[in-house]
Amino acid sequence: MNLSLLIDAFSMVFNIIGMVLGVGGLLLAQRSIRRWPGYSMTAAGFLIATLPFWYQLFTTLTGTE
Repeated sequence: MNLSLLIDAFSMVFNIIGMVLGVGGLLLAQRSIRRWPGYSMTAAGFLIATLPFWYQLFTTLTGTE
């Protein structure tokens, strides 16, 4: 199976996991004294949620598939 088809098929899963990590990270940053773990969790959630977009952009710019 092609990697781009696999990422397209699981794009909704990536979005949901990324949103849950983002909201959880923001809640953790709001409630704790040390905020960096929550912010880093939010950043990781953002990267996971936007993974299909970044992959599509990378393959478009490089011309690989």
